[in-house]
Amino acid sequence: MSVTITSVTTDGTTLECTVQATGDLDRFLTGEPFRASYDVPIDDVPEGVLVIPLLAQLCPVAWATGDDVYVDEVDATFAHALADVEETLRSLYEFMEGGELYARRTIDPASESVADEPLASASATDGESGLLFTGGVDSTCSYVRHREESPTLISIRGWTITPDRADDKKWEQLCTRVSRFAENHDCETAFVESNMLTALDHPLLLAHYKRFVDGAWYSSVGHGLGLLGLCAPMAYARGISDLYVAATHWEGIDLEWGSRPDIDGNVRWTGTQCHHDGYELTRQERLDVIADYVESEAPDLQLQTCNDRMDGNCGRCEKCYRTAVGLRLAGLDPTAHGYSFEDADYDELRRSLDDRKWVLGHDERHMWADIRARARETEPTTPAERAFFEWLDDVALDDLVAESGSPLADRLLRAGARNAPTGVYRGLYPAYTTAKAGYRRFRSR
Repeated sequence: MSVTITSVTTDGTTLECTVQATGDLDRFLTGEPFRASYDVPIDDVPEGVLVIPLLAQLCPVAWATGDDVYVDEVDATFAHALADVEETLRSLYEFMEGGELYARRTIDPASESVADEPLASASATDGESGLLFTGGVDSTCSYVRHREESPTLISIRGWTITPDRADDKKWEQLCTRVSRFAENHDCETAFVESNMLTALDHPLLLAHYKRFVDGAWYSSVGHGLGLLGLCAPMAYARGISDLYVAATHWEGIDLEWGSRPDIDGNVRWTGTQCHHDGYELTRQERLDVIADYVESEAPDLQLQTCNDRMDGNCGRCEKCYRTAVGLRLAGLDPTAHGYSFEDADYDELRRSLDDRKWVLGHDERHMWADIRARARETEPTTPAERAFFEWLDDVALDDLVAESGSPLADRLLRAGARNAPTGVYRGLYPAYTTAKAGYRRFRSR
């Protein structure tokens, strides 16, 4: 039972890899070559680094199926990193069986490259840094914390913004917004695009493993290693030695999530160490960091957190309301930073939460608990604010979270996909993808 990476090729700024598999893992491959494109040339990047983006997506699936992975060449530092990440994931998920990575050759940064020439990467000495960046609360806080490094702001298309044409406008809007932020803050940008969610059969991964995880496969298992590994050729070519990804959760939250300190902090390759940033801060404390920055340096700073738009914030979704309330508690006026919010919105927010207008998960439960804890320490500034905080103080937050599990029809659909022969399943693939699209949009926060 194994999977073999059969080719790794580059064409200027584009990477393409092909894979062959036997055993259980074969059904989780769509047959589409893995592709990634960058905005810097990668032809001179060693093959052992070029293969990292695919390994970062493929290995967690191989660990789940118990299959081994074979590759011609791999960066030795990343091979050790994979072993560390595998240990973490196996400690989190009982369904992880484990597997081995086999390579004909390794690039060993402690000695010499496979061609007996010194490694050419400048990234071990020049100290450049990069930050995965969307402009939301978490990544903006990480920018503020590391702004003296002038980190390259890295945006990725392939997860929450898919490679589908339907998402072209969203990607254009994100690139425009991040480029504007970078220009205003004297930073460089890097834009990465990949088909990592279609080279692997993520609907079938969900069908098989949803019963074991809280969210989707990529959010619960794959995205920390996957997104960071996707950056490897670009980071090598640019000489990025420190790569940051902002924490979503914080100390004390024990949720199934694929990005955490003992995953992200173990990811590394020749010349680059990755960091899970801001885990010691709650979301409200991250807003405090942003508020201090606004007061001292950036009075016009704009945030982008909306679940529904990429060209600004709708101001009416749960995440917009939650961010606006957090900004108020941090002493900022939400309307000055991208959110249309007035006192009357407190009543609308309370009704929406009471009426279960939004499907909330355990993430949101912890974030509203964080807001409630701060509200208990803060004197309301208006009667409307006081009334909302008094309601929030008494409400049972667990009652706002969607009941565990999923509708019977959805569970039956997944069970059928698990048990169907691979050929039969792939014949039903378009219908299954359509059926799950709404769920994936919800989980891709």
